[in-house]
Amino acid sequence: MARFDKLAVLQKIGSTGMVPVFYHKDIEVAKQVVKACYEGGVRAFEFTNRGDFAHEIFGQLVKWAALECPDLALGIGSVVDAPTAALYIQLGACFVVGPLFNPDIAVVCNRRLVPYCPGCGTVSEIGKAQEVGCDLTKLFPGDVYGPNMVKGLMAPCPWSKIMVTGGVSPDPENLEKWFKAGVYCVGMGSKLFPAERVKAEDWAYVTEKCRECLEVIAALRR
Repeated sequence: MARFDKLAVLQKIGSTGMVPVFYHKDIEVAKQVVKACYEGGVRAFEFTNRGDFAHEIFGQLVKWAALECPDLALGIGSVVDAPTAALYIQLGACFVVGPLFNPDIAVVCNRRLVPYCPGCGTVSEIGKAQEVGCDLTKLFPGDVYGPNMVKGLMAPCPWSKIMVTGGVSPDPENLEKWFKAGVYCVGMGSKLFPAERVKAEDWAYVTEKCRECLEVIAALRR
């Protein structure tokens, strides 16, 4: 069961404006990355369903995070079908993210009041997702569409909450483009966790980079 309800999760995502996206087959590495992000101010983290037995790693991570990162909403990403969503919700996922929009996932998530953030590529697709209860939708891949897509959408649909993932980097110039366009939050993966830093176990770098990003986002919103 999710530790935080839908409203609390959306508030955590919205208040920080950033959701780290990460997967690793080694549970100890995953723990260190989550902890580093948490210490940097992150309060919503997306672990992706991208490897064999990823659900087993996630189950362990949820139990660990409940003790070590008590205010963290830990969600699952790369979910494309309803059965997978149900599995992760049973393991404690606080939110579900996907690279595509599958209405069947919305039904499963709505039943448990768990936010479902589907990947969308058109204004119509975002509208359809909103109709079935997706308060937050993901523009994916972000680098294909660009900030102008968000800006164009927000003019006629200002109620929309958009998370952009793909093509987002932690540098201030990139973040400024997205937040000025009107995104609710950004998702960041490899550019927030360079492979060489993870391999070197440079967790201080991850913590500092998260802190810097959150400071930039807070300043852009003022």
